[in-house]
Amino acid sequence: MKRPRGVRFGYAETHFGQIHYAECGDGPPLLCLHQTPRSWDEYAELLPLLGASRRAIAMDTLGMGMSSPPPGDASIEIYARGAVALLDALVIDRTSVMGHHTGGIIAIELAARFPERVDRLVLSSTAFVDAASRERRKNRPPIDLVERAEDGSHLTELWRRRQAFYPPNRPDVLERFVHDAIAAREPEEGHLAVGRYVMEDAIALVVAPTLCIGASADPYAFPELEPLAARLSDVRTAVIDGGTVGLLEDKAPEIAALVIAFLAS
Repeated sequence: MKRPRGVRFGYAETHFGQIHYAECGDGPPLLCLHQTPRSWDEYAELLPLLGASRRAIAMDTLGMGMSSPPPGDASIEIYARGAVALLDALVIDRTSVMGHHTGGIIAIELAARFPERVDRLVLSSTAFVDAASRERRKNRPPIDLVERAEDGSHLTELWRRRQAFYPPNRPDVLERFVHDAIAAREPEEGHLAVGRYVMEDAIALVVAPTLCIGASADPYAFPELEPLAARLSDVRTAVIDGGTVGLLEDKAPEIAALVIAFLAS
């Protein structure tokens, strides 16, 4: 994809190592967190739209994109601490936070453990991970784990596994996904971190006003919209009809309008 107009790139020096990020616009900050195993690129269509009224910052999660890997095994807790390290490096005391899929779960941990840093929360296609969910995930086949093949057929396998869950006629989005999967330390690592996360302990601590966005054609996350919202104390919900796992790329104008209105309310 071509570099989006007005987007700036940088590396922040943190105690985790360098964290890569992209940003657009000025004004109140909005930290954007992507799904596994993506990068800031998942927000490429959204950043210029959000940047019209915000300082929208899309970071590469530790171990993904061009950010340093986390020390030891990955976890949602350490991903959230990586987000805090970026905010510290950018001298941002308080921000709104948006997350998609894994990014939404990281956002919950961030809002729960660092409530003084988060003023509003947007959770896009975010699962509720309780004991039953963790048990199911133990026996679920890997999502993005493929064995490397000398003939490159593992790249086709990555494409094939994701194709049904992304918008039709958007091979560009699948190309960007495969690029990010190759760049990640391990493409399955974030999924495993989600499967270990004890969300029910954290979500009760979230006090920030929250917008939960569901994508009707996302078979993984859409059934989780109401269970997730039911556990938040100050919450609104919205549904994007026809939205898929690739919601942010395919429905950027609709998402931007929802997010901007919510943050301004």
